[in-house]
Amino acid sequence: MAFTNEQLERYSRHIILKEIGVGGQKKLLNSKVLIIGAGGLGAPAAMYLAAAGVGTIGIADADEVDLSNLQRQIIHATDNLGQAKVLSAKETINRMNPDVTVNTYRTFVASDNIMELIGDYDFIIDGTDNFPAKFLINDACVMAKKPFSHAGIIRFKGQLMTYVPGEGPCYRCVFKNPPPKDAVPTCKQAGVVGAMGGVIGSLQAMEAIKYITGTGDLLTGYLLTYDALSMEFRKIRLPKDTSGCAVCGDNPSITELIDYEQAECSGV
Repeated sequence: MAFTNEQLERYSRHIILKEIGVGGQKKLLNSKVLIIGAGGLGAPAAMYLAAAGVGTIGIADADEVDLSNLQRQIIHATDNLGQAKVLSAKETINRMNPDVTVNTYRTFVASDNIMELIGDYDFIIDGTDNFPAKFLINDACVMAKKPFSHAGIIRFKGQLMTYVPGEGPCYRCVFKNPPPKDAVPTCKQAGVVGAMGGVIGSLQAMEAIKYITGTGDLLTGYLLTYDALSMEFRKIRLPKDTSGCAVCGDNPSITELIDYEQAECSGV
């Protein structure tokens, strides 16, 4: 493909990077990323991926924009109140970059639709706010051999990790099973600083960009944590042995997707 003059100018700061260049920008324009959850994490991830020129962005979320979202979900605005989040996100992306095709999925994530949702995409971003959805996304990506970025935020803390098939542990390797219902508070119950979504969601976008362009080191085999109050990042090495994992191990005991409860694909 040949770049237009407008594209050469739009992506000039990428093109002059030796780690990306013309070849990397073409990879971005030909890539497809699915974001599950158009909330605090998915909003900045979507905006930076769109700005970077990811050619196709899918957005899955069942919710509508409400006033409490606007403290952190920067892809939405006051004028979007009451609108489906996927449509609000699509409008913002289309205004930002006409190169991007936006596919919208106003739906709940469940075992009967997630494999179809992720099927055509090169990289998946988990921006959901509940454990059933996170385990479902992990298991589906492992079974479909899809790379994905997990992240979570609450209060002043956040974490993320990246799974690449055959290159490191999955989410279930680390966290095993969902906690009992109501054992861990949600952001709605415990609160979250809005800028946390920007920090961690942007890092998820960075992981997707690095994966697509084949540059740098991904967070495979590591969990990155961030404490905003102490302004400290920690990169924790995860166990290398994944052979005993229930889903990605040598003899997996989980071979079908599990709906622990209806996993709403809403963002943080």
